[in-house]
Amino acid sequence: MANGVWHTEYGIEINLTKPDLGVDGYPGLLEEIMTSVSDRNPQLLECLAHHRGQECSSEVGGKSPWMFVRRGRVGGRRPLVAAHLPITHKPTPAESDQHKATKERVVETAERYGLSADAEVGMPHRRAVTDAVVTGPTGIRIGWEIQYSPLGPSGVRRRSVVAIDNDITPLWVAKSDRADLIDRAPWARVDDMPWREIVSGSEMVIRGGYRHLQVWRCLPSSPLHCLDTDGAGHCDSIHYEWFLPALCDPPKPPVVIEDLVLTSATGDSVPVFVPSRGGGRAGRHMWVPSSDCQTWRELTGQWEPLPGPQEQETDDEITFSEQEIDRTCRAGEEGLFRSDARPVRDLGQPTGGLTLARVPAQRSRRTTWITAVERAAAASALGCPPWEVGPCLRCSQVMRRYGRNAAMACGSCRAEADPRPA
Repeated sequence: MANGVWHTEYGIEINLTKPDLGVDGYPGLLEEIMTSVSDRNPQLLECLAHHRGQECSSEVGGKSPWMFVRRGRVGGRRPLVAAHLPITHKPTPAESDQHKATKERVVETAERYGLSADAEVGMPHRRAVTDAVVTGPTGIRIGWEIQYSPLGPSGVRRRSVVAIDNDITPLWVAKSDRADLIDRAPWARVDDMPWREIVSGSEMVIRGGYRHLQVWRCLPSSPLHCLDTDGAGHCDSIHYEWFLPALCDPPKPPVVIEDLVLTSATGDSVPVFVPSRGGGRAGRHMWVPSSDCQTWRELTGQWEPLPGPQEQETDDEITFSEQEIDRTCRAGEEGLFRSDARPVRDLGQPTGGLTLARVPAQRSRRTTWITAVERAAAASALGCPPWEVGPCLRCSQVMRRYGRNAAMACGSCRAEADPRPA
């Protein structure tokens, strides 16, 4: 792959191995040269050999001397690499048919539900087009981006910003668990289906990107794992975590694409960003039921709106090797270049798990106040109305204290008081 290109509009030589690209006084140059070819002049970047009047192997082969730039992935590094047009991945007819069939299915589903839907919606003052925009009864606008071909993080980031700036919530659809768009914006993953099955109405299950909140009391009888003992024991605390539908207890029914078309537009499903337990800006984007989102916000106090796309991510940072520019045409060698395999991004594991702080144990009968957060979490975990939640008479831990068949003391205290086998 080439490590340099010629900028035809500025008349400058660009060295892709240097942080300043080998030139001074051109702010925004990196973003400009990495803009998608569909959004810029395709003859913006030229093969250096061709510009110098030397032989360009690509042009000799009946192709183009014009080039594009992208991030490579080699041995954990992310160098900038340049290649001749057409781009290295050109959608095959089957992929194009998949894309078209999915887009039409989204629009037809929305119209069948009585929603407003438009395909190929252009953004004002921007050279960007959204595959489909579905508008709900209250004015919620969802921008469906069917992305079955590879698209780098910068492209996802840029197009998501354009959508958000136009009051459209982006919803990216992928078919690969390695797609770069996963967790970089609200997303959903479907199976890699032939276009004929998509058109015929075969079930399109959302395999990733949609989750349910589970809140549970960590007891030996609970089928869900303990977050604080790495699943090796039980701590009697209340945990909450986000699970795929099939991993919930009991399992939730699968979400299909028609469900997401409807509920995302009506606000019954909403996008959230769940920060990682380690803090920072890392985390997971997901679609969730609005009721689960409300419970999660009450438990965590995270009432901030969905964050915008990150400007830069650790695994997206460009690596500069500071080499001398190579002005030889490398068109014949581009097919030999192999990037490292993209890592799996959709792991399907539970995420965002936390433990609700325990009420301090008390041995007196004085009044114990239960916060609204503790009451909501306990009610969800115990499967009872919030007004039936109260403190154990003996240890003051939150339990189902009131209502039919309720007890005055928690199971642990009853077992301690009467250790005989049940």
